[in-house]
Amino acid sequence: MKSLIQWLEQTYVEAQDQPMVSNFKSYTKGFWKGLFTCYDHPYVPRTNNDHERFFRQTKTRHRRMTGLRSWNEYIVRSGEFVVFVDDALRQTDVMNRLRSVSYEVFHAERLQWSKRLQETTKRRRFRRNPTKYLKDIENKFCTLIGQA
Repeated sequence: MKSLIQWLEQTYVEAQDQPMVSNFKSYTKGFWKGLFTCYDHPYVPRTNNDHERFFRQTKTRHRRMTGLRSWNEYIVRSGEFVVFVDDALRQTDVMNRLRSVSYEVFHAERLQWSKRLQETTKRRRFRRNPTKYLKDIENKFCTLIGQA
């Protein structure tokens, strides 16, 4: 949003344009952060139709790979940003963008990702065999009590 406002201020510099620029600034002041992300990041779709096409590409690709109509498990397992990752892999400058990420940031994100996957794994194990899952937890708990 800031870059859009900066662009307006730099483009419309004449005195007659100032009321329009100030009106735009005051009108958009209440908009939430990220509303106009598509202007700051060219890879984010701009319209609702573009969004639908954007998601449909990944959804169709997943359906062809797995044969499954629903992609809910895919999103849960791979993360809510799977569509952006899938799209980023087809972009020309992806390697330069990946190189710009520091190891510390990557490591922190990787830990968060692993933690999230552990929760999904726990839910899946519980659904598959609740009795065994609860018995394993009870055994771990008893082991911890015995060590204390």
